[in-house]
Amino acid sequence: MGADTASAVMCSAVLQVMEINELIQKRQLLEAFASIRLMEDETISEWDAEKYNDNPQEFVRKCKDVDLLYNSITNAIQSIVEGTLEDPTLEHTLLTSMVTLIAREEAAHPNTDSAACPGSDLLGRPRKWREQWREAINESARKRVLKAPMASREEATSWLDLHLHFLQEHLREDLLKIKLSVKKCYPEEYLVCDTYVEAFHNAIASHLQELSQGPLDFHELYTLLDWVANTYHSELFLGHPDLKPEVKTENLSLLLTPADWDKLNDDYIASAKGKIKSYFGNILRLEVTEKWEKEVHSEENENLYHASLAFDIQTIIGQHMKLSGAISRGLETKMLELCVAELLEFIPRFEQEFTAWSTAQDSPIFVPHLVAYINSFQDLVSGLETAFKVNTEELQKILAALTRNFTNIFLTKLRTKAQPLLKKILTKNWILATEGPDSLTSAVSQFSEHLQHMREPLGQELLQEVHKYVVKEYITQVIKPRWKMNRETRQQVSRKMSLEAAIIHDTFIDQGSGANWLSPAIDHIANIIGEKKKDKIKAHVKELCRDYPDIRKEHILAILALRGLGRARRAAIFRQVHHARESSDRGEGSTLFAEIDVPVIISCF
Repeated sequence: MGADTASAVMCSAVLQVMEINELIQKRQLLEAFASIRLMEDETISEWDAEKYNDNPQEFVRKCKDVDLLYNSITNAIQSIVEGTLEDPTLEHTLLTSMVTLIAREEAAHPNTDSAACPGSDLLGRPRKWREQWREAINESARKRVLKAPMASREEATSWLDLHLHFLQEHLREDLLKIKLSVKKCYPEEYLVCDTYVEAFHNAIASHLQELSQGPLDFHELYTLLDWVANTYHSELFLGHPDLKPEVKTENLSLLLTPADWDKLNDDYIASAKGKIKSYFGNILRLEVTEKWEKEVHSEENENLYHASLAFDIQTIIGQHMKLSGAISRGLETKMLELCVAELLEFIPRFEQEFTAWSTAQDSPIFVPHLVAYINSFQDLVSGLETAFKVNTEELQKILAALTRNFTNIFLTKLRTKAQPLLKKILTKNWILATEGPDSLTSAVSQFSEHLQHMREPLGQELLQEVHKYVVKEYITQVIKPRWKMNRETRQQVSRKMSLEAAIIHDTFIDQGSGANWLSPAIDHIANIIGEKKKDKIKAHVKELCRDYPDIRKEHILAILALRGLGRARRAAIFRQVHHARESSDRGEGSTLFAEIDVPVIISCF
């Protein structure tokens, strides 16, 4: 072949390649494929005829041309697949011709391990365009997922929620388009819907995995968990009625790997720890600023003082339990454990704040709030047990310690108020009645009157303790060594003691005290002091011993000394009433005089 002839052949071949490329650009793929096949077959035939023995470079060039043209068709297939969802209108003929093209290529190049031409592995080998089609769908799905709008955290606090909403809306529209339009262009064997669903699933999984590795706050973590657990397969997305029955999700893999899912759960619980602590801290802050500092009286519900903080705590726990339970039972359990742990840490902190405030202040709202808090924490225990089946053993220990502390503060403050008034008993000013007979009970009632609003049995127990304290301290003051009183003074003392005994009795009984057995004590002593006839004193002492068998000899002698009896007469009366004291059948637990110390010196005359 001459130089001019070889040049002409080469130009003809170049023009042929250019023409085929133009067909590919115009998406006339079947025509382009037919031309490439002719070129490929011709090249193989020429190789077999040993035409290229003298010009192997020409053979290499032709092989490369064929390969490049096939690659151009591969790129066209990828472009067509990606454009299927990008373009608002669908070119059905383009998709059907692509399917025909893939079928013709598979027929032309049977799937064998070796090329058809021994001279080059570029000729006659399978192009695997069906696999390229699947890869193109995967890439299309990846791009569609990444195309969903996503604002920055600075632009929108709910950026992740908005992004996932856009994602599900856009991809649901894509899947609907695939079901209604794209699927028609493919044979059944292509399983088009399944292929697209799996591609989108994998693309979303990869995207979410990347999102989960970023810094997410409490709400963002929950948004992601909720979307995976409750939105993805729901009617809002893959389970939408319009997508059925073509879009099936039964055989899809997990959207997140178990490791990623567990990490997301752990991150959420770790983030919730700070959030719950903050919520409980806000409750305490509001108690301080809105109630203690402003001296707002506690609320009352069904005659019981009530504080909203227990309800607020249970509401916070309930809300987070509900949200976590919507994700999984395991997350719900972890959230409950976290809330209880934070509660166990919060209560001592609350106790410390209230103790500090009550110590620094002499506020009229102290007792109502103390009662309200004790009531409300009891309600909290029962509420947690009932609503969430919480084991409250540790919580009850902490609350028992809090109750003891609050009770001690209450009693300390009450004693501080009562002691100055108690110390006036049997002083000259007291005898002269410079203060009203109800001054003691008025002071004590500032505390005790609120106990009727405390939940039983603690309210009754504490009220009886206060009742007993007043009677016990009253008697303690009475039997202290005094100057010798004349008859008139003893009569005055007796009358005033009887009057104050009645006031004490009526006050505490009206407030609900069940300690009626305390009532006669002061009255008996008043009768002994005021008894004019010495031979009748013994009868009063017998009554005292019968009602209070824990009374000791020292008590009786001190009371008789107060009456003005001599040592011999006191001893004689004690011997006579000794049997009555021992035979009393008052039950255990009703001790009074056993708790009263007797002065060493029982008289000063």
